[in-house]
Amino acid sequence: MALYTTSYAESDLEEAALEWFEELNYNKAYGPEISPEGEYPERQFYNDVILKERLREALIRINKHLPREAIEEAIRIIEVPRSPSLMINNKAFQKMITDGIDVQYRTANGDYPTDKVWLFDTHPDRVDNNDFLVVNQFTVIENQVDKRPDVVVFVNGLPIAVLELKSASNEEVGISDAYNQVQTYKKAISSLFTYNSFMVISDGVNARVGTLTADEERFMMWRTIDGGDVASSALPQLEVLIKGMFEKSRLLDIIKHFVLFQTDGERLFKIMAGYHQFHATNKAIAATERATLEDGDRKIGVIWHTQGSGKSLSMVFYAGKLVLTLDNPTIVVVTDRNDLDDQLYATFSKSKDLLRQTPQHAEDRTHLKQLLSVESGGIIFTTVHKFTPEEGEAKYPVLTDRRNVIVMADEAHRSQYGFQAEMVTSDEEANIKYGYAKYMRDALPNASYIGYTGTPVELTDKNTPAVFGDYIDIYDMTRAVEDGTTVKIYYESRIARLELSDTERPVIDEEYEEITEYQEHTQQEKLKSRWARLEALAGSAKRIKQVAKDMVEHYEQRKGATFGKAMIVVMSRRIAIDLYKEIIALRPDWHSDDDNEGKIKIVMTGSSSDPAEWQPYIGNKRRREHLAKRMKDLNDPLEIVIVRDMWLTGFDVPSMNTMYIDKPMKAITSCRLLPESIVYSVTSQADSS
Repeated sequence: MALYTTSYAESDLEEAALEWFEELNYNKAYGPEISPEGEYPERQFYNDVILKERLREALIRINKHLPREAIEEAIRIIEVPRSPSLMINNKAFQKMITDGIDVQYRTANGDYPTDKVWLFDTHPDRVDNNDFLVVNQFTVIENQVDKRPDVVVFVNGLPIAVLELKSASNEEVGISDAYNQVQTYKKAISSLFTYNSFMVISDGVNARVGTLTADEERFMMWRTIDGGDVASSALPQLEVLIKGMFEKSRLLDIIKHFVLFQTDGERLFKIMAGYHQFHATNKAIAATERATLEDGDRKIGVIWHTQGSGKSLSMVFYAGKLVLTLDNPTIVVVTDRNDLDDQLYATFSKSKDLLRQTPQHAEDRTHLKQLLSVESGGIIFTTVHKFTPEEGEAKYPVLTDRRNVIVMADEAHRSQYGFQAEMVTSDEEANIKYGYAKYMRDALPNASYIGYTGTPVELTDKNTPAVFGDYIDIYDMTRAVEDGTTVKIYYESRIARLELSDTERPVIDEEYEEITEYQEHTQQEKLKSRWARLEALAGSAKRIKQVAKDMVEHYEQRKGATFGKAMIVVMSRRIAIDLYKEIIALRPDWHSDDDNEGKIKIVMTGSSSDPAEWQPYIGNKRRREHLAKRMKDLNDPLEIVIVRDMWLTGFDVPSMNTMYIDKPMKAITSCRLLPESIVYSVTSQADSS
C-alpha cells in the first residue's frame, strides 16, 4: 500500500490541521488568547476545561422550550464529576450524549416536571445549531502540572477530541511518541478527558484514531472521507481523517451512535466504530428505510465484513441506530449455532446502554412467539433451528405479522437459509423439507431481512440474495490487512496420512464433497453416514499419535521464537478427546483436572447421553465462559485449546497467533481433502517484529 510521504515540521503540521478544520467551517482560536490571562478569555482558571459560556449559549439554543433554570442545572451536572475514576466519568458523559440529561425545574404554577436537556442537536438539518471550535496550544494546569495538547476540538464548549502531532522530519520521534504523549495527558490532566470521545495521533505521515482505553495497536486509520472509495495515497492521512471524521454531521453521528462501553467484569473498555463499520451501518440504515416502505421488498441486503474485522460490533451499531431510526422496531437476531448465539448475545448484552434495552433469549418456539407478541421494541436472540416445523405441520405457523420486525441473520451465506425443497425419505415415508428461509418467512411474513457474513457469498449461491438482497457493503481481507484490522496469515501444510486402500481412495475423495463443516450428525445418523467413514480414518489411533507428536514439537519450537497461544481444530469431539490424551501423554505437566489450572483444555458441548468418559471434558456454559476468560488473559497459563467448531468466529484473543486445523473444510479455507490424506495445516499470524 502506498503511503503519503511528504514531511511536516510539527508546527507546520499543526497549521495544516487547523486549515483543514477551517475548510470544514470550524471556528478557530489560539489557546493563549482564550486563556484566563489572554486577550479574549473564555476560562476563569487554567483547570477549567469547559468553555462554559459557549456551552450555555448552545444549550439554550438547542433546548428552547426549557427555562434557564433547567439549563443551569444541566451545566451543573456536566461539570460535577461523579467519581474519582476517569473512565466512570467518561462513561457517564457518554450517556449524557446518547440519552440527554434529566432535569427538574419549577413552573409558574408550582409544578416540578422532569425533562431532557440535549447536549447536541444531531438532526442533519440543524447541525449549525451547534458551536464547533478548534483550538491549538490549549494549556491545562491540574495539581500543579502544566500540559499543553497540540489541538483540542470543542463542540458546544465541550472538549470532545484531542489531537497530538509529531514531526515526520525528526527521525527521533514518531507516531508512538504521540501515543505516549496522550497517555501522559490522561494521567496528568485527566479532567480534559472526562468529556473526550476519541483521540487522534499523527506524525505527519501516519494518522490514527483511538479511544481512552485503546492500546497503541488499537489506534486505527480512517481511510475514507465520504464513505465511498478509500482515499488516494496522494492525500495526507491526517487530512483524510480530519475531513472524514470531523465533518460536522459525521462527527455528531459518530459520538452519539458509534461509541460504546463494555466490561469483562474487571476492566471497562471504550469502543468506537472503525470507518468501515461506521459507513456500512449508515448504508444499512438507508437500505432498511427503503426496504421497509409500504411498497418495499423487505430485503435490506448483505454486509460482508471479513472475519476478525468486528462484524459482531457492526451488528450492535446497526441495531443501536435502528432503534432510533425506525421508532423502536422489534429486532430478531438469528444465528445457526448455539455457541455463536451465546457469543453474539454476550456482545449485545454488554452494549445495552447503546441499544437502550436488554436483549432477550428465546428458549423455544412458544417463548419466541410470546416475545414477539409485544407490539414494538425488543431485541430477541434465537437460532435458525427454532424455525423447524413440528411433526405433522405442513408449514411453520405465523408468529407475528407485524411489519416493524427486522431479522438480522449472522453468517447469512450458509445453505440452511435457503428456500429450495428437498425430499427426505425414511423406511416408512417421504417428506418435503425446505430451507429455513422459507420457514422464517412463514413465521414472520412481513419482516425485513438483513444478513451479515464474514465470508463472500458464492457465485452459485442463489439463496442469500433471494432472502436478503444484494451486497450493502464489502470490507474484504485485503483491505482489513492494509488497515491493520486483521493480521496477515501464514499457512503451513503438514501431512498426516490416512490409511486407505486403493479402492477406498476415490470413494472418500468423492464423498468429501457431501461433508460440511457446520454440524456433526447425531449418533444414530453418524453410524450410517459418510461422515463416519472419514472421521474413523482421520481419528485412527496411529494417526492421532502422529498428529499429537507433530503439534507438540511445532508449538514448542514456535513458542521458543515468539509467545502466543494456540487453538487446535479437529473433526469431532471423539478426536478432540483422543488427541488431548495423546498430547498430555507426551507432556503430562500440561494437564490438570482443575479448570483453574493446566496448559491445555478441550472446549466442547455435550449431553448426559454422551459416553461417561467424555463427561469431564464437556462441562457447562459457565465452564466454557471461565475457560474463555482464562484464554484471553495474557498471563494465564492456559495456552492451548482443542475445539471442534466452538470459538471459531467472534472469539477475540489478541495473544493467540497459531491455529492447527485437522479437519476437512469447505470453501472458507484452502484446506481440502486429498485422496490419501487430510491436509493437517498450521496457520499463524505474522510476528510483530
